[in-house]
Amino acid sequence: MKVKEQLLTLNAYVPGKTSEEVKKEYGLDKIVKLASNENPYGCSPTVLEAITKIPTFAIYPDGAASELREYVAKHLGVEENQLIFSSGLDELIQMISRAILAPGSNTVMAQNTFPQYRHHAVIENAEVREVPLKAGCHDLNEMQNRMDENTKIVWICNPNNPTGTYVNKEELERFLANISKQVLVVLDEAYYEYVTAQDYPQTIPLLDQFENLLILRTFSKAYGLAAFRIGYGIGSASLVKQLEVARLPFNTSALAQTAGIAALHDPEFVEESIIRNANELEKYYRFFDENNISYYPSQGNFVFVNIPGKTPQEVFQYLLEKGWIVRAFPNGVRITIGTEQENDELIKLLEKIT
Repeated sequence: MKVKEQLLTLNAYVPGKTSEEVKKEYGLDKIVKLASNENPYGCSPTVLEAITKIPTFAIYPDGAASELREYVAKHLGVEENQLIFSSGLDELIQMISRAILAPGSNTVMAQNTFPQYRHHAVIENAEVREVPLKAGCHDLNEMQNRMDENTKIVWICNPNNPTGTYVNKEELERFLANISKQVLVVLDEAYYEYVTAQDYPQTIPLLDQFENLLILRTFSKAYGLAAFRIGYGIGSASLVKQLEVARLPFNTSALAQTAGIAALHDPEFVEESIIRNANELEKYYRFFDENNISYYPSQGNFVFVNIPGKTPQEVFQYLLEKGWIVRAFPNGVRITIGTEQENDELIKLLEKIT
């Protein structure tokens, strides 16, 4: 049995070692996982209360996510038919790629960004045009230069994962105004809630001006619902209607929908998570500056660093053997911002190798 040839060039997602595996391998009692940008404070207590009240698990969930759709639309100030829901943003990226990309088309993205954009483009046998980051940021001018009449999608991860950098309001609006309206611009705003930059673009108002814009957001990060797998897209009603054809009928569970609604009822939890994250980021910045460690100021709940004299893999392995799991990339290490205690302990470990 043969699969598509292009699949042979890809690797399936391989999850990192579990905490129990790391404990056993290195003889550890405690593991701290700061590798996947999860909310270290969990989720709102209202979520647990809500999911225990679901009357039955024997029937299919609402395929339209009607109640969640109503709450999200009110929360964002958009129409309900402008929303499409998915099992995390990974599935929505898959849906978009499946619906729009085809052999002979191409898609433009940053070279060091969320890998699922490229992954699904390859599966659809579309050409992938990757543009190197410029000082850790999207180079929108060069991305525009790489576009042609066969470009179908441009992906902008904002803030960017893994660097935490962002495209500001002026840059984004200029880019949108100068490219073809036949190209779909996907703005992945998975870390939107954590952003503190004053010139970060508020993109929902731009939907009235640019029908070729699709915004992605998720409950996985600031809301702390990663295990439930619930994300959504915001776009024009006509675009969403077309994308719905590529959506599986019952792609979000009743538990996920209920959890999302409950999370929206507790904005104070998210606000507190954001404040704590910003304070802890500043702590890392002070340590990095004092020790001449290069990093990118981050608009997410993570920070991307390079430890002088150490390769990313060496840093990863050093921390792993002490029970700390971070994420190594070829050009740096991404550290999820943990709790105050976790960050203090990790900084002490980093002091020993700087």
